[in-house]
Amino acid sequence: MEVQVVDYRAPDAAERFTRSLHETGFGVLKNHPIPQDLVERIYATWLDFFNSEQKHDFAFSKEKQDGYFSTAISETAKGFTQKDIKEYFHIYPWGRIPEQLKADAMDYYQRANALAQELLGWVERYTPPEIAKNYREPLSNMIKDSTGTLLRVLRYPPLTGNEPAGAVRAAAHGDINLLTILPAANEPGLQIKGTDNQWRDVPCDFGTLAINIGDMLQEASQGYYPSTLHQVLNPVGEGAKRSRVSLPLFLHPRNDVVLSDRYTAGAYLEERLRELGVKS
Repeated sequence: MEVQVVDYRAPDAAERFTRSLHETGFGVLKNHPIPQDLVERIYATWLDFFNSEQKHDFAFSKEKQDGYFSTAISETAKGFTQKDIKEYFHIYPWGRIPEQLKADAMDYYQRANALAQELLGWVERYTPPEIAKNYREPLSNMIKDSTGTLLRVLRYPPLTGNEPAGAVRAAAHGDINLLTILPAANEPGLQIKGTDNQWRDVPCDFGTLAINIGDMLQEASQGYYPSTLHQVLNPVGEGAKRSRVSLPLFLHPRNDVVLSDRYTAGAYLEERLRELGVKS
């Protein structure tokens, strides 16, 4: 199993990228349209925010799931007992955003959301007919008028050596949504679990984007597009003294979208948020 690194500008990019998603649940793009200087600026300014007391003014809303989530209320991956070692901020166009960070955050949100929609179109185009006939509506229509697409700014703090036994930056998990767009973080650590049950490092060269299938697309495609487990390892040596910042965008359908006989998108999301311990 090998995650494909695909040139976004290549004439066969859509076909190669979609094949990688089917075979591995992941794909990596280079020469994509999201400016690297915007990503790096967001990493730097949000790291300053996480190091400030201002973050506590934006304490998360349990009802809306926006704002700042501290390490104390971080997610607990399904099947694990320890919370992930991370803090993060949830950004929606309708939600709260620190004023000094808003312009870059919304610029990135719009660019990444547009790219995610384009890539979902690639997936739709190259879904085999026998799989596509099971979609309750075209994939591109599932995100029409959606207000749920989420940009998460993640900070994994330096390790202190006093972390609970077994705690990791991000325990093995699948994402909830349709597609996730993830620019290379400022530090390595992301791994995926292949069909052979072996963990592999995801290419993380600055300027690349990792894209993975979420559980909702796996559900809608009856498993043709697999929501591959991934994790972020605890660093060792000098890396343990540094923060890791990442910027995933989670492309979500409307809540009323029917994914399968078992779930609507809204029902699936509610179930997973309760499993993660961030909603009661």
